[in-house]
Amino acid sequence: MEALTAEEGRLALLLARTTLENCIGGAEHPLPCLTPVFSQKRGVFVTLTRNGELRGCIGFPYPMLTLGDAVPQAATAAALEDPRFPPVSGSELPSVHIEVTVLSVPQPLAVPPGERPGAIEVGRHGLIVRGHGRSGLLLPQVATEYCWDARTFLDHTCMKAGLRSGCWCDNSVDIFTFEGQIFDE
Repeated sequence: MEALTAEEGRLALLLARTTLENCIGGAEHPLPCLTPVFSQKRGVFVTLTRNGELRGCIGFPYPMLTLGDAVPQAATAAALEDPRFPPVSGSELPSVHIEVTVLSVPQPLAVPPGERPGAIEVGRHGLIVRGHGRSGLLLPQVATEYCWDARTFLDHTCMKAGLRSGCWCDNSVDIFTFEGQIFDE
């Protein structure tokens, strides 16, 4: 995956912010001119926080949309459609902090279940757990924010999927890793 430059990261943040200001804040700002990387299909998540607390986080783990389309859609969904929170209002938008995480393509963790913790690099890898008709995802920065080791990270990703802690030990559960390039305001 071609990494975004610092300037392209700033553009991704500006795109997310402008989208939210236009959609929620009632503004009519033109969207920024984007570089060619924004025409590439990428996985992306937009995380919104307010006063250090999560306010919304939604994205696309797989490269289904161009980055130029995925960032605005994820930003809007994080603000208005995250089922864990009420929609972000225009009045609170100025105090909302935006983080954009551009993802590499998730790859299967190709080791026996008992060796999975040793194959995960906390702070570098994000995780997807898939099994029993459910799936859950945690971004790479989550494990470092909570000071989790690899086993705890796996357990919490299982629980995010609605599965029992420790299900990552089962052969019937698939684990995928990905990396994320994080940009924040």
